[in-house]
Order: sequence, then C-alpha cells, then structure tokens
Amino acid sequence: MPLPHELRATPPRLRPALEADAAALADLARPFVRSGALRERPLTLYTARAADFLVAEGPGGSLEGCVGLRVYPDEEGDPGPAGVLYNFCVAGHRQGRGVGARLLRAALARSRDQGLEALYTATTGDGALFLRHGFTPATARPAPVSWVRSLDPRRNARILALTR
Repeated sequence: MPLPHELRATPPRLRPALEADAAALADLARPFVRSGALRERPLTLYTARAADFLVAEGPGGSLEGCVGLRVYPDEEGDPGPAGVLYNFCVAGHRQGRGVGARLLRAALARSRDQGLEALYTATTGDGALFLRHGFTPATARPAPVSWVRSLDPRRNARILALTR
C-alpha cells in the first residue's frame, strides 16, 4: 500500500473522461464553483459532454484535474473552426505540481489534432498558465458567437485566445 506522500509524488494518468466520471467531474469542480472561479454546471452537462473532457486520474482512481474542450464548428461570422477550453480545474492537493500544465498541453494537442484554428477560454483568475502557453488577451469579437452569448457578464471574466 503506497504511503500518502508516495500518492502525491506519483503523477496522475491523463485520459479522456467517461460518462461514468460525470459525478466525479462535478465533485472536482465544486470548490471552484463555491469560490466563484467556475460557473456551476448541472450533472447532466458533465454526463452529456463527458467526451469533451480530459482528466488527470490519481493513483487511487480519484480525479485530480480536468479540462473540457468544446469544438465550435464554423458559425455565421466566425473566422473558422474554433474550440473553447472550459471547466479547467486541479484539486488543491495537486496544484503547483504540474498537473494543470500537463492537462493544458494535452488539450492543446487534442485541439491541433482536430484542426482547430483558434482556442478561447474565459477566466476570472490571472490566466498565468494560459499566458505561459501562448494565449493572449482577446476581445469577444472573434470567438464563437454562441459561446460569447453564453458568458455571464457579471462574472467579469477575461477572454484569452490562442490562434494558429
């Protein structure tokens, strides 16, 4: 049986989420929803969009991080196929250990594999991890129209973009 410090030292395994992970995704997001860093999403969304998510699974099988990548096909007024990274969170005990960077790199690779011309995210934080990976502050104008309409202006989130 691994000791607690060994569990922390073992890097989590990255994998696509499954529908069966929906409750664990919601549980992982809950502290971030309470703090205002993430929007609350219903369990049905996690179930219906499980395929959007990459997860970091700890050695004991618990989810220690996740990021969703939603693909938006060309919509009227959009410059091309784009993706939105959402619900990006890492459990408190895994923060500062590279889990978020690994998840972000995997999501970026997935977006390249899908031929996305641009990626967007909205953050209420400083966005430092995104900025270190090539994202820049952006306006809502070039982002997918339906995603922009879904943003809550009361959250005062910054939009960041990565274009290829």
